[in-house]
Amino acid sequence: MPAGVTWTTYTKMVAASLLAMFAGSQVVHRYYRPDLTIPEIPPKPGELKTELLGLKERQHKPQTSQQ
Repeated sequence: MPAGVTWTTYTKMVAASLLAMFAGSQVVHRYYRPDLTIPEIPPKPGELKTELLGLKERQHKPQTSQQ
């Protein structure tokens, strides 16, 4: 076995690595919310942008002052 470990230890490490990779990609996908629609006319370079979820929420909240 690679690195001198048993099959069970190797399998557990591979499973844990895959789970962490999939969880991390899901978090990034939910945070950036990519636009997965396919436009009929391809956008020009620099036109295609993704929106940051937190930034969009902060920009649309009304500013209230507490006195």
